[in-house]
Amino acid sequence: MEISINKDYVLEKAKELLEFDSPSGFCFDIMDKISSWINEFGYEFETTNKGCGVVTVPGKSNDKVVGLSAHVDTLGAMIRSITDNGTLKFTLIGGPIVPTLDSEYCKIRTRDGKIYTGTFLSTSPAAHVFEDSSSKKRNPENMEIRIDEVVKNKEDIENLDIAVGDFIFINPKTTVTESGFIKSRFIDDKASVACLIALLEIMSKENIVPKHTTKIIISTYEEVGHGASYIPEDITEMIAVDMGCIGDDLSCTEYDVSICAKDSGGPYDYNITTDLINLSKKNNIDYAVDIYPMYGSDVVAALRGGNNIRGALIGPGVHASHGMERTHYKALENTIKLLHLYLTN
Repeated sequence: MEISINKDYVLEKAKELLEFDSPSGFCFDIMDKISSWINEFGYEFETTNKGCGVVTVPGKSNDKVVGLSAHVDTLGAMIRSITDNGTLKFTLIGGPIVPTLDSEYCKIRTRDGKIYTGTFLSTSPAAHVFEDSSSKKRNPENMEIRIDEVVKNKEDIENLDIAVGDFIFINPKTTVTESGFIKSRFIDDKASVACLIALLEIMSKENIVPKHTTKIIISTYEEVGHGASYIPEDITEMIAVDMGCIGDDLSCTEYDVSICAKDSGGPYDYNITTDLINLSKKNNIDYAVDIYPMYGSDVVAALRGGNNIRGALIGPGVHASHGMERTHYKALENTIKLLHLYLTN
């Protein structure tokens, strides 16, 4: 059955998600927002002890339970130390491409909820002053955060209640173009979360019941390796919905749904992957099959957590992962269509 996808709704939800600050370990606000959306659809929403969300969609049959997952946590940073001259040294959350952070705006959130603004900079930030302003390696050791307050030393910073361990939110710079491109940091994996939200909205509005009871997991620690390490024990097969890679030796584009056959965790389930490929072929969905050796998904985390499941990985094609990313609405549309077909066939 063909489904009607509201392009404006998908892009609206993607933009709203992308503009939320939610690095791994700080996903409380965004999970509250997602919970409110799910409740509007009429589905049950539970929260695990570590903050992941689980949405239950009753199916026509309970002889197996299908899991879908996408992660709402993003890359980010935390304060590692405060320097004597009143700047902040940082430690990374996940693996952002550090040179892309040079001159990026950010926010610092204190433990009591105060928000300050700042800028990631090289420790040789001025061309008129430092001979190595262009050549200095951009890594955390050679970078710091300049805070937008009158501070001259460590004590001035501490008087603002800024401390080691405070979260640093990187500006996503989200833009949706008239031609359908989404440009932003953290499309990995908020584009996929938007796909799942849109799918739930369609299923609720059109009274679509999946063939098997389905549990949708919104994970919160994927970027640091253990997002879906725990999943409900009745799930027997699971599809991670995460970004598809674009680049050398890969066939995926910003318009395709990626079907990953193998990543750093090894091959995905042969039969599920084959079913996804055949559904795409039969229904004229633009797709690509690729191998991602420098990649791990929620399914890998679930398998390493000891869960007895079969797993697969799909998602919208995303360019420039862990930097200034970009995808196109068509990739999200193709992902939603494939997920719908898999759940209802």
